[in-house]
Amino acid sequence: MTDDDGVRLQKVLSQAGIASRRVAEKMIRDGRVEVDGVVVTELGTRVDPQASLIRVDGARIAVDDDRVYLAINKPRGMHSTMSDDRGRPCVGDLVEHRVRGNKKLFHVGRLDADTEGLLLLTNDGELAHRLMHPSYEVPKTYLATVLGAVPRGLGKKLRAGVDLDDGPVRADDFAVVDTVPGRSLVRVTLHEGRKRIVRRLLAEVGFPVQELVRTDIGEVTLGDQRPGSIRVLTQKEIGDLYKAVGL
Repeated sequence: MTDDDGVRLQKVLSQAGIASRRVAEKMIRDGRVEVDGVVVTELGTRVDPQASLIRVDGARIAVDDDRVYLAINKPRGMHSTMSDDRGRPCVGDLVEHRVRGNKKLFHVGRLDADTEGLLLLTNDGELAHRLMHPSYEVPKTYLATVLGAVPRGLGKKLRAGVDLDDGPVRADDFAVVDTVPGRSLVRVTLHEGRKRIVRRLLAEVGFPVQELVRTDIGEVTLGDQRPGSIRVLTQKEIGDLYKAVGL
């Protein structure tokens, strides 16, 4: 790339929403910005937004305009697929008219139709692959409504591990959030990605799930997103996901 090619680094940072052009220039002068592993302090530096790996304060940022990173609150009764040959409602219906261009999106962390909650969509194939691969151990948190009162010691049992038909599973964390007569609301965190794993885990210890919502994937949280809503991930959230999987 010649000096006339590419885009000025401070402009790339500004367009990515990191900071205003003036603040971005100060970040560069202060040595807080890396391009392809090299600290850059020259304001005239030009980069290729689609090819350069840019980090601010050590955190990777997304600067490629063609990349899409979305968080969806998947409603109950909707399938996680991008299309359904049986005409059932699916996530693809939600994004069909909301994502500009014909971009192939991957869903990260499929949810069964009966489960509501956080689903990530991206066309960043490497990030999607790593987020779904169990070796990177990205935690996912769920709120589950179960019948009955949860006994003391159940969390210890789940954290120690429970044997299922296709192998053992261990919860990273477990807590009782609330109780009402006949029901308990519990929070379960694990990094497993096997099909219906939370439902199977809790059923195995005698507490079949009545309602299930995924609230977190890594550092990305559902917050107050209403069912069916879509939002673009922030640069911090994208950077946290990159960091979680070593990108």
